[in-house]
Amino acid sequence: MEGHRAFADAALGLVGAPFRLQGRDCTTGLDCIGVVACALAKTGRTSRFPKSYHLRSGSLALFERGADAHGFRRLDLDQPLTLGDVLLCRPGPAQFHLMVLTGRGLVHAHAGLGRVVLMPAPAPWPLIAAWRLTQLQQD
Repeated sequence: MEGHRAFADAALGLVGAPFRLQGRDCTTGLDCIGVVACALAKTGRTSRFPKSYHLRSGSLALFERGADAHGFRRLDLDQPLTLGDVLLCRPGPAQFHLMVLTGRGLVHAHAGLGRVVLMPAPAPWPLIAAWRLTQLQQD
């Protein structure tokens, strides 16, 4: 659980960072994928998420590949979620959004507010998938 806590704490440390579509740098801006990428980097992991994609043209397969490549395993949505789990929600038609579950709520990049925020759980949008970090050390 220590590695999961470090990942969740790293995500919490990003609260307040500016929002930027396709952003991967916590000083210049992050989107939802950037939040996960930066939290991984802050725990000593390398991330290789796509930097270019369209806001409403993503697919679940894209997120599955990214999760697998970064040491996450997909969860059965019937099992309890825990600290450090990454949630994939659908805030609108053909739109996906990632959030990180922390001990204080959900961390995510909020385009409307223009920054990374912490909001109470559960997510207000339908939950599509969830992943848990399984490889806690960098390969």
